[in-house]
Amino acid sequence: MEIKVLHQVMEWNKDVSAEVRRTLKGHKVCLINVMGSPGAGKTSLITGLIVRLREQFSIGVIEGDITGQIDAEKIAALKIPAVQLNTDGACHIEAMSIQHILPDFDLDSLDVLFVENIGNLVCPAEFDIGENFRITVLSIPEGDDKVAKYPLMFTDTSCLVLNKCDMLPYFDFDVNRVTADYKGVNPEGPLFQVSSRTGDGLDALATHIAGKVRAALTADA
Repeated sequence: MEIKVLHQVMEWNKDVSAEVRRTLKGHKVCLINVMGSPGAGKTSLITGLIVRLREQFSIGVIEGDITGQIDAEKIAALKIPAVQLNTDGACHIEAMSIQHILPDFDLDSLDVLFVENIGNLVCPAEFDIGENFRITVLSIPEGDDKVAKYPLMFTDTSCLVLNKCDMLPYFDFDVNRVTADYKGVNPEGPLFQVSSRTGDGLDALATHIAGKVRAALTADA
């Protein structure tokens, strides 16, 4: 499958996120913004969720990277529509770029559009890209201090996914600390412990996401 590579347009887009949201609502598409550090396992998590959700929903993916198309190739191998968005150095994706990329999808044939944001725990949290909800991924090798250090990323998210939990025996990672820090900034936010490698926890996460997608697609229907 040929992968189209687009480059982020660096324009200020104060109100574009609302336009993106209206467009997607008109086509009954739920946009999910997946954020986290480089190497947190965002792509592996998305592929694991695709496997579990593709029988219920038609799915597309926007893969954000500074350069290259490695992750988009992994998604395309699943026979899922994927577009690579290269930011050419920018540390986040903006709504303007999402707006420009939407015509590359047949929106009427989709239910869900995942956006894998740029690997970064700071900038992506500050930019609304028109998403219905956000998922923040934190991996065990990153350490248990990240919620305390980067609170906005974990405050403004719909759920926290602790990924690579199969590595807990090998790292000094305090799950209780992360849970307490997370509940301190996001009291109602659910937390899921998963391993994209073994599949542990992914069924529960997929069920949660499926419920949120259905709620988004039927809101004000």
